[in-house]
Amino acid sequence: MSWDKAGTALLRVVSAARHPFGLTLLSPMSSHTLTFGGSGAVSSAGWGVDALLAAVLGDSPPPPVSQLLSGVADAPRPLPALRVPKPDPRPAFLAHPRLRRASPIAQFAAAAALEALGEERLAALRAGTRRTGIVFTLLNGCVNYSSRFYTEVIADPATASPILFPETVFNAPSSHIAALLGITAPSYSVVGDTAQFFPALELAAGWILDGTVDDCLVIAAEETDWLTADALRLLAPGAVLSEGAAAVLLEKNGTGPALTEVFGPVSIASGRGRFQAAEDLRSLCAADPSVSGSTLLVSDESGSPRADAPSSRAFADWCGPVLHPREILGESLGAGAALQTVIALESVRRGRVPSALAVAVGGDQQAAGCLIGA
Repeated sequence: MSWDKAGTALLRVVSAARHPFGLTLLSPMSSHTLTFGGSGAVSSAGWGVDALLAAVLGDSPPPPVSQLLSGVADAPRPLPALRVPKPDPRPAFLAHPRLRRASPIAQFAAAAALEALGEERLAALRAGTRRTGIVFTLLNGCVNYSSRFYTEVIADPATASPILFPETVFNAPSSHIAALLGITAPSYSVVGDTAQFFPALELAAGWILDGTVDDCLVIAAEETDWLTADALRLLAPGAVLSEGAAAVLLEKNGTGPALTEVFGPVSIASGRGRFQAAEDLRSLCAADPSVSGSTLLVSDESGSPRADAPSSRAFADWCGPVLHPREILGESLGAGAALQTVIALESVRRGRVPSALAVAVGGDQQAAGCLIGA
C-alpha cells in the first residue's frame, strides 16, 4: 500500500461497511512509499537492536529481574523491575553537555536515535543536507528527576536544586536529542498511553509527505521508579515494570521495509472500553488483505492476565506466528509499542517473515497498530 504526496490532507474516514471506526491512510494512486531507514533500541536485554532480538527470539538468556527501592524510609517492600544494564564501554555521546546530567530516559532515547539514524545520515544531518524531524512519545517521562526534585522541595524548599527542574519536564529528552544531533526541523513530544507510538508514526508520515521534513525519527522511551512499579502492581498484576527506548527512522521511497498501514487509533473513551477497542482493532487488521497467515504478530501482552485480557481475546484466532516481547523484556509502558515495532521491522528486514503486525491496547486512550511489509 502506498502513501499519497498530499499526506494528511488525504486522510479519509473508511466506510462503515469495512472499518466502522478510525482513520486510515489509503492512497492507491500514489507513487510514494514510506519506508524504514533504520531502527535502534535500548532495553532490559541491553544496548542495541541485536541484543533486543536475541532476548526475544531466545538466542540469549532472559534479562534478570532486580529490585526497586522506594527511597522513603517507611515505604513498603522492594518491587521487581527489569532494568537497562549499564553500557560497557560507556558510549562517547553521553559526554555531550546536554546529556552529562540528563535523566536515564534521555540517555536511552539518544542511544536508540543514534542507532536508528546511522553514521551516514548523522553526518548529512549535521552538514545541513537533511531535514530530520523528531516525534517523541512517552507516558511517564522523567520520573527519576521528578522524584528527586520534589523530595528536595518537601525536605527544604530553600535548598532544592533548580538544576534538577528542567529534567522533570516531558519534552526534556527530545530537546536533548535535537541538540545532540543538530536537528532544527520540527521536534514534538507527545504524551499518551501505551499505544501512542502508532499515531506518532502517522504524524511523522504526514510531515514527510507534505514536505515538512525529509525523514523523521519516531522515538519512545521510559525509565523506572518505585512509584510506577507500585502502580503497575495494582493495575496490571503479574507484569514486571521495565525501561528502555526504541526509535525508527521513517523516510520516503527508501530501500527498507515499508510502513504498509497504521491501524486506528480506536478510541477507548466515549463508552467503548478496552475489550471493545481491541475487538475493533482486530476487525481493522482482519479487513486488510495484506494481513495473511504468514504475518508475524508482535503482541503487547505483558504477563498480566487482567491487563492482557482485551488483546488476548481479540487476537485469539491469530493463525500466524506470534511474539510476546513484553513478557520477556518487561512492561516498559510508552516504550513498549516502539520496541514491538522495532522487532516487527527487523523481523521483516532480516527475512524471518514477509510481513509483521505490531499492536497495542492502551490503558485508557486508544488501541492501535501498524503493519510492516518487505
